[in-house]
Amino acid sequence: MNHWTTVREWLSHAYSVLRWVLPIAVTVHALRRKQDTAACTGWIGVCWIAPVIGTVLYLMFGINRVQRRARKLVDEHAWSGRETLGQYRHAAQGNMAHLARMLGRLTERPLMRGNSLQVLHDGDYAYPVMLEAIRHAQSSVVLCSYIFRNDRVGQDFVAELVRAKARGVSIRVLVDGIGSGYFRCGVKRALRRAGIPCRRFMHSVWPWRMPFINLRNHRKILIVDGRYGFMGGLNIGAENLLKSKVKSPVADTHFAVQGPVVRQLAEAFARDWSFTTGEELHGAIFFPQLTPQGDMPMRVVTSGPDADLEKIEYGMLQAITLARHSVRLMTPYFVPDDRFSTVLTLAALRGVHVDVVVPSSSNHVLIDYARDASMRPFLDAGCRIWMAAPPFNHSKLMVVDDEWSFVGSTNLDVRSLRLNFEINLEVYDTAVAQDLAAFIDSRTRRRLTHHDLDRRPLWAQLRNSALRLLMPYL
Repeated sequence: MNHWTTVREWLSHAYSVLRWVLPIAVTVHALRRKQDTAACTGWIGVCWIAPVIGTVLYLMFGINRVQRRARKLVDEHAWSGRETLGQYRHAAQGNMAHLARMLGRLTERPLMRGNSLQVLHDGDYAYPVMLEAIRHAQSSVVLCSYIFRNDRVGQDFVAELVRAKARGVSIRVLVDGIGSGYFRCGVKRALRRAGIPCRRFMHSVWPWRMPFINLRNHRKILIVDGRYGFMGGLNIGAENLLKSKVKSPVADTHFAVQGPVVRQLAEAFARDWSFTTGEELHGAIFFPQLTPQGDMPMRVVTSGPDADLEKIEYGMLQAITLARHSVRLMTPYFVPDDRFSTVLTLAALRGVHVDVVVPSSSNHVLIDYARDASMRPFLDAGCRIWMAAPPFNHSKLMVVDDEWSFVGSTNLDVRSLRLNFEINLEVYDTAVAQDLAAFIDSRTRRRLTHHDLDRRPLWAQLRNSALRLLMPYL
């Protein structure tokens, strides 16, 4: 009995010490590291209420280890070839010159002229072009996709990659550790059997790696021979083949890019690959000399919970602030943070025509509920919210004043704007902007009204508001 009494007393004393030491340590760390006031206050409060459990949760989910590691990689790795592209730097003119200057300083990437862009709607049109590019690859293929299914579409890509490897092409494939299968990733096994390097981003089943489970690589990049780039919102899966009459079709928009800006796409992939594997990609097979392929000024913008934190959102906010006539947004998920919501509603209040096109029903019903809870302030400010008809459209498009376009992988929700690793492309070309604006306008089927919100029952409004609080984890 004396032994157990001594143990209990020791545990009691230990808990008394931890009861103060742990929350004090978390408070000091959060005050030094957390810029978000709400997050800082929340973590401190949780740790003082439940010192042990709160501290464990803070260690797992409250510390951004990714940002620290990414900055180390930026310091250690020098991506070759940038100096050769200086002749293609472009100085934007007019109202958007302010935006170009800001994004140049923010991203540390120059605006590049001499590019061409082709819009590819849906997998029916995009996949054949992408597969044809791989079919003619001579030196390298790098591919990053959030979802890479092992279905008939995925198998077509695997088959072309295997044939490219047999020709001596150097290949690297990066898929997300959750989006392409957490417990089972069929496409990784198929590629590895063929001897093709394929890795899963932020994937681990070990408990000490759990802090990274909520951070996902949502980028979609394909680059062939370092010259032919593809990016946008399109994943690799049979659901994107609309003409095949699949059960749950997904429409989407992808982009084929050529010109000096492809170097920036290649560098974005190289950073992700180095971050995941430790291998640094270099040499002419991945970074060849590039020549002009058109006359469009473009720039890649990346964001993620690393050294690129919130850069895509900052670009969007600045573009909306500079808008004089119109802002068009098309997104599959629309639950932006308070900062984005404020800038968008202020634009509408000063007379800018703000149109937001969202699907009537997306492929995530919980996100739809959360979205519906945030619509009233936009309607009050005069924003026009349009519910697009089926099929569900996964495109992420932004057009400002029919002059500037911003396209890529970023959804307008908290996860994409802050937690995911995303990639967008800004295009300073009036023809592209007008074509994308016309496409967005063609999807405006039914306008949401205050009456639509008011007629929802109270229980549905409470459900929607509660789910909105969980947006970073949906």
